[in-house]
Amino acid sequence: MTGTAARYLYLARHGEASPDQSELSAAGLRQAALLGERLRSAPLTAIHHSPLARAAQTARLVRGQLDGVPLEESELVGDYIPYVPDRDELPPELAGSTLDFLALFSPEELESGPPLAQRALAEFTGPVDGDEPRHELVVTHNFVVAWLIRDALDAPKWRWMALNHANAALTVIRYAPGRAASMLVYNDLGHLPPELRWTGFPPELRV
Repeated sequence: MTGTAARYLYLARHGEASPDQSELSAAGLRQAALLGERLRSAPLTAIHHSPLARAAQTARLVRGQLDGVPLEESELVGDYIPYVPDRDELPPELAGSTLDFLALFSPEELESGPPLAQRALAEFTGPVDGDEPRHELVVTHNFVVAWLIRDALDAPKWRWMALNHANAALTVIRYAPGRAASMLVYNDLGHLPPELRWTGFPPELRV
């Protein structure tokens, strides 16, 4: 009888993109290569990536340093708004700034993202069928990384906001049968030199 085994979900944000978002910058190319070096010893069985160029290119560069791990494109890990809260869900002191931020996006963006986010949870979280643990990498975008982390921590749905993930940083979540999700690694930048950490973020968010 087939049992249930642990899933190890490796999450990485793409490397730094060029100004027009059409490809990785020179720094992003280095970040992706170093992320691939970091993952050489990981027993990955698949790499899932966003359809957008900056994530697809990052995934290909990571895969180039691994041994035959298949690449799989998925719209479920694209760049989208994963959840849109109502005002009464939010702490009063945060409601105004949160809703002002979301107002920067089009109605179509606000409507299309949440269904994808729910499907991503069904596809990429929780233990897996079978007797062998599964290790898989998802190369995606800041909001989706934050959404999956929020779910693992059982935080309110709106709390994906302000969970910032650096370019080419690594997070690993373990989903074991009968146990709460466990955050093994969070936003780890140890494989990047200081000049490649927190690219694109203002000084007050860099540590």
